[in-house]
Amino acid sequence: MKQTRAWQRMLSGRRLDLLDPTPVDIEIEDIAHGLSFVARWNGQTKGDYAYSVAEHSLLVTEIFTHQQPHADAKWRLAALLHDAPEYVIGDMIGPVKAAVGPGYGVLDDRLTAAIHLRFGLPAQIPTAVKRQIKKADKLSAWLEAVQIAGFTQAEADKFFGKQNPELTMNLTIRLRPPTKVRADFAKLCQVLMDQT
Repeated sequence: MKQTRAWQRMLSGRRLDLLDPTPVDIEIEDIAHGLSFVARWNGQTKGDYAYSVAEHSLLVTEIFTHQQPHADAKWRLAALLHDAPEYVIGDMIGPVKAAVGPGYGVLDDRLTAAIHLRFGLPAQIPTAVKRQIKKADKLSAWLEAVQIAGFTQAEADKFFGKQNPELTMNLTIRLRPPTKVRADFAKLCQVLMDQT
């Protein structure tokens, strides 16, 4: 039986097999471009621009670096790339991911492993580092919820955990044109790769 097409043509010219991705078919330009156009919160945010996964990833990296100031550049790179598979599979809010089931997680894990290998990271990052990145990710989600997604602080505390007010008061969500976010994402990725 013939398998249905599972690859996507990328703007770089690469042909990425979504079910069996290889590191050679992954380019930072494709990731930066895709993530700068993928809206978090299903686009239900305040402002003139969607809050993109690329902008979120930049904020998570900033938070992670603040929380882990002595972390190796490779782990800051892992923070930047923590949602990178969404450049081809999109972003889904947590309840939808749960409803889709384990298939989404398997696809995400395969893409993550290929992306990590492409950029010189281990296919699976250490659990302690993954936890630290998740902590930064939750703080970012809390900020997004309160500042641009219409949640009250009590609702954000319930869904994303109570956050340290000293951290939250110094961070502001930015809404910028996708082209600027794309450029900043690609630039930070290159800087971090040069440091590893």
